[in-house]
Amino acid sequence: MRRAVFLVLAVFGLSATAFGQAAPNDPQTLQALLTEVRELRQELRFSLARIQTAQILLSRLQTQQSVVTHASDRLDEARAKLDAAQDRRQHEAIEFKRLDDSLSSEENPAQLKMIQDEIVHFKSELEASTAAEQQAQAIENECELQLRSERDKLDAINAQLDEIIKSIGSSNEQGIGAPR
Repeated sequence: MRRAVFLVLAVFGLSATAFGQAAPNDPQTLQALLTEVRELRQELRFSLARIQTAQILLSRLQTQQSVVTHASDRLDEARAKLDAAQDRRQHEAIEFKRLDDSLSSEENPAQLKMIQDEIVHFKSELEASTAAEQQAQAIENECELQLRSERDKLDAINAQLDEIIKSIGSSNEQGIGAPR
């Protein structure tokens, strides 16, 4: 008898719980699930596009950083050459002044001729070193402009990466707080 009562209760209990569940063929539920799957797929596409863009920008960033490093090295070399040219010109200007001063105090004609020849030589050396200094100055200016331009490009890439990071962060915050 207990078995029969238990069997009757089990049959009615199972059928009561079955009535409480929604039918899997409910069109509203299926439509809601389909909509959510489509939204997730669209979010995944956007995320993948952002990731690909970020990867491309990271690659460009690395390349641009090496370009900036190279431009910086060229500027350092140009500055070193300019310093050397300035030092050489100053040395030759001092020597030229010393010879010019000794010219006025020299009375020996042979020594006077030798000093005049040295003055002519140092004058041409001074002109050459002044021209070399001007050329080195022009190269340094060009290298500074190039470095500034390359740094601006690097800053632009960094700004693009910052925007992508912000958009990823804001979409993550929206995704976390959004009810499903």
